Amino acid sequence: MSQTAQRRTTGSPSAELIPDLLPVCARALAAAEAYAAQAKTSVAKLVAPGGAVDGALLDSEQRAAHGYAWLATYVTALRETLGWARRLQAAGRCGESEALICRAAFAEYLAQILGGIAMSQGEIVRPADFGLEDAAQALASDDAVRTLTRSGANASLMRIAALLAEGAFGDAGLDDESLPMIRDQFRRFAEEHRDAAHEWHKADAFIPMSVIEAVAGLGVFGLTVPEEFGGAGLGKLAMCVVTEELSRGYLGLGSLGTRSEIAAELIRLGGTEAQKQKWLPKIATGEILPTAVFTEPNTGSDLGSLRTRAVRAKGTDGADIYRITGNKTWITHAARADVMTLLARTDAKELGYKGLSMFLAEKPRGTDSDPFPVAGLSGGEIRVLGYRGMKEYELAFDGFEVKAENLLGGVEGQGFKQLMATFESARVQTAARAVGVAQNALELGLAYAKGRLQFGKAIVEFPRVAGKLAWMAVETMVARQLTWFAARQKDSGKRCDIEAGMAKLLAARVAWANADNALQVHGGNGYAEEYAISRVLCDARILNIFEGAAEIQAQVIARGLLSGRN
Repeated sequence: MSQTAQRRTTGSPSAELIPDLLPVCARALAAAEAYAAQAKTSVAKLVAPGGAVDGALLDSEQRAAHGYAWLATYVTALRETLGWARRLQAAGRCGESEALICRAAFAEYLAQILGGIAMSQGEIVRPADFGLEDAAQALASDDAVRTLTRSGANASLMRIAALLAEGAFGDAGLDDESLPMIRDQFRRFAEEHRDAAHEWHKADAFIPMSVIEAVAGLGVFGLTVPEEFGGAGLGKLAMCVVTEELSRGYLGLGSLGTRSEIAAELIRLGGTEAQKQKWLPKIATGEILPTAVFTEPNTGSDLGSLRTRAVRAKGTDGADIYRITGNKTWITHAARADVMTLLARTDAKELGYKGLSMFLAEKPRGTDSDPFPVAGLSGGEIRVLGYRGMKEYELAFDGFEVKAENLLGGVEGQGFKQLMATFESARVQTAARAVGVAQNALELGLAYAKGRLQFGKAIVEFPRVAGKLAWMAVETMVARQLTWFAARQKDSGKRCDIEAGMAKLLAARVAWANADNALQVHGGNGYAEEYAISRVLCDARILNIFEGAAEIQAQVIARGLLSGRN
């Protein structure tokens, strides 16, 4: 932190910074990591008594296992927050806002580790759940932890709120010189469509095709597609930056590229060379709009129980085809899609994952009056609270024909493995969507609090309103850094299912908490449809469910860490 920033901060007694803040945070982090290691050992005795994780025990001991996942996520989030502050310090950019955000994050997350981490509104995991009451007391007595938690996050929040009111949200820490330009470009685009997006939501209308074409023109659909196939060839960090900014304007905009990202990743990693040549360039330009067709009624995340069948046969013209029969649900943008990445069972005798195959199922783009104009496919809309711009559908397949050449990879039985290879990217992208929604909620709450007068002053001057806004800013930055960490891991070619799960787990919760608190700042007006925060609240709620619910993320994280990965 610069000397100038130190002087500015210490000018406000309530926001006085701890001397040598970052080294103190580093010592506290080491103590928290040691405590998390003890929790891992404790939970491993419950779910892996023989050394390997026992699936049945992992299920029966979910509270302890998932609590450990949350604890590990908190500790990782603190590590990445400290890394962010250190990088800024090295670049001479760690000013007052950044130092205060770091301090508040450590103070509050350490306090929650000691007192209880909320896995949901009614589920709080405490040291006793790990049998670590004594270890928690030792952690609380650590000098660095005591220094950070003694005055709590409140020592920083009022000053953070004052800086927010001046427009200082904190330096996000983008180092690549091209990324700030990309961010600014997409921020302008999102701002230009912010008001219209709220009208689309209220009318429960599609995002106009003209907007989708504009998004395609900006290169969103081919962002991570290799240049040799017509894409931009950028990494997952760039994807996060773009996704966050679009979602900051409207979750629907930030989600337009999700299905293209999934389809392109499936084809890039699992497709034949001919399939790559045929599909990737058209996906990259937006000529082809994909949709993901995986989930079935009553299966949810249990993909091994999928029942939709794909039977190889001969078409009327004698060509080899597959006939698809079964039902799918929660299919986003299905009517407008040109191709479905469709998971179906090709081996009726194999009831688990091994019998599944992935198809690139072509279909004509539908219209409002005839959403599914093709033989063997019908569907109906699922009305939803938020996330409305692309619409959700139930689909029924009755002998729907798919060309045999559109079996992904050309080999049956590879579908589940192919899908798993895409989950890391999908969850990182969803975490970035959540960060954008969280930032949007913060900005809406702040703008309203600055303009709303009560008892002779703007409500942003009341401590509990200011504290809400400041903590929203802190957690948004923490979630952003954790998400970017997962993206960098993916870009470096490392396995990152644990990191991606952590990013989605935390970012989704932050988005919901921010939206809820921002609506509270609005008071009764926030409950009115005319105010954008009412839409953001509805949009935020889905983030903790799709792309793997919070419970699934915790299961993935716990199993991975307890199995010795990362």
